[in-house]
Amino acid sequence: MKAGQVTPKELYDTTELEYEALNNPDVAHIEVHHNTVVGAHLVPGLDVTANETENGVAIVFRVTENSVIEKPVHMCFGMLPEKGVQEIQMNVIIEKNARVSVLAHCTFPNAVEVLHTMDARITVGENADYAYFERHIHGKTGGVTVVPKAKVTLEKGARFKTEFELIRGRVGSIDIDYETTCKEWSVMEMNARISGTHNDAIQIRETGHLVGEGARGVLTSRIAVRDSARAEVHNKLTATAPFARGHVDCKEIVQDNGVATAIPIVEVRNPKAHITHEAAIGSVDTRQMETLMSRGLTEDDAVELIIQGLLS
Repeated sequence: MKAGQVTPKELYDTTELEYEALNNPDVAHIEVHHNTVVGAHLVPGLDVTANETENGVAIVFRVTENSVIEKPVHMCFGMLPEKGVQEIQMNVIIEKNARVSVLAHCTFPNAVEVLHTMDARITVGENADYAYFERHIHGKTGGVTVVPKAKVTLEKGARFKTEFELIRGRVGSIDIDYETTCKEWSVMEMNARISGTHNDAIQIRETGHLVGEGARGVLTSRIAVRDSARAEVHNKLTATAPFARGHVDCKEIVQDNGVATAIPIVEVRNPKAHITHEAAIGSVDTRQMETLMSRGLTEDDAVELIIQGLLS
């Protein structure tokens, strides 16, 4: 380890995950601070290479054919200084019949002027299963710009689930752009949960293409904006194959001077395909709030509890 280099424990101390939990030899993990891999441990069936670049790392993450990684793989990306740029390039390959889940923490607790980008190419092989849960930890200043992008391909019978969560700390600015192509009998779930305050700016673009017979996809967004925060959600789902099924679901809560926009687009080009959508934008439910306040909660606490329930 280089002199003065941030340790994996220092990164994980900013999250709610106990670093000691990663001492289990059956748990794979990798930690990246700025452009340096500060820690890594692999398990059989998982092959990871990471090349350091000027402002980040380029990672190839591969699960070999028929391999089942029983315990979630932990990944941690972050920057502890107040200013900087972190660029992550990810090439994820889940080979035929393989299965893995990833718990990723992206942590920027002291950010005043930090840019974090992630550009991912993900291929989930035939009958393989890949789940990716990304949890962000930000500070109170809103000095983070987050730009995650992903192009995903699901082969026949593949299953892919992704969850993006940013509900603690200031969002700052976030611009999510995910696009998934689903081949025959594959299943896609993309979920985003974000809470914005002050002058946070949230933009989400999630697209799913159901191009194979029997493909299924769900796009779900849960967004809350308060103070002067703004959110714009573009969810698009297309179906061009018989027996493809999909649903788009966007719910946003607006408080104070927040502004929320939902743009669900569904497109069906096969008479045997079917897609539904639901979008709802509004304030906190008055009846729910009154019920909680009658049980002793203040108005602010009641609003917070309702928002947390939406985002859970």
